Amino acid sequence: MEHSVGPASETTLVVPCYNEAARLDLAQFQAFAAAHPDVRFLFVNDGSTDDTAAVLRQLVDSRADSCQVLDMSYNSGKAEAVRTGILRALESPPAVVGFWDADLSTPLDELDEMLGIFRDRPEIEMVFGARVNLLGRQVRRKLSRHYIGRIFATVVARTLGLGIYDTQCGAKLFRVNDRLPELWQEPFISKWIFDVEIIARAIEQRRAANLLPVAEVIYEQPLTSWYDVEGSKLRPREFVVVGSDFLRIYRRYIWRGR
Repeated sequence: MEHSVGPASETTLVVPCYNEAARLDLAQFQAFAAAHPDVRFLFVNDGSTDDTAAVLRQLVDSRADSCQVLDMSYNSGKAEAVRTGILRALESPPAVVGFWDADLSTPLDELDEMLGIFRDRPEIEMVFGARVNLLGRQVRRKLSRHYIGRIFATVVARTLGLGIYDTQCGAKLFRVNDRLPELWQEPFISKWIFDVEIIARAIEQRRAANLLPVAEVIYEQPLTSWYDVEGSKLRPREFVVVGSDFLRIYRRYIWRGR
């Protein structure tokens, strides 16, 4: 069963938070929630050791109608925080569920256009934000991260046989249907590139059920603006771990199916 996406359809955004007290922009979340009563926010406090919990409680107190907090007892990493939040959101499923970075590197204003893809394209099941620095758009990334990201995205695209441009943007939406919970049931192999693992799981799922290929149900939406916010948790030395994780994902979901 699929949920229709209309002007008043509910959307739940999972926002993973780990030590985000200094970066959480309460005013932006509050203003967006007030202007979009059809959007719910589920903030997952991933065992933060700073004042994140107190900041989130302040937000919930001001917007209890549209903001909730899920506290995790210890820090599990972004992948598990997002997975836990998505599964919680799917207990009372909205029409669309997704996740969004807490630092708002992708502004919340991008959400409306991304949701519009679901309304205009009923065959689309996933809409991913894509950081493409086209003329007339404001996409600001550190040059080093841009080049590393392009190399990684090219390797992923060629390995998965999928012409995807940006796998790692932290703004992703999913149309809720009967197949979606299966993609989130098991813990992810990687805490850094779980976005790639979601795609790999979808490839495996659709191949087994003889459904349309993933390339026909994912839509990448070029963002109007995106800003590289200071405080990224991924450090250069951890790119080695990312490479190892990608090999494990490939072997688990792609290689064995060929």
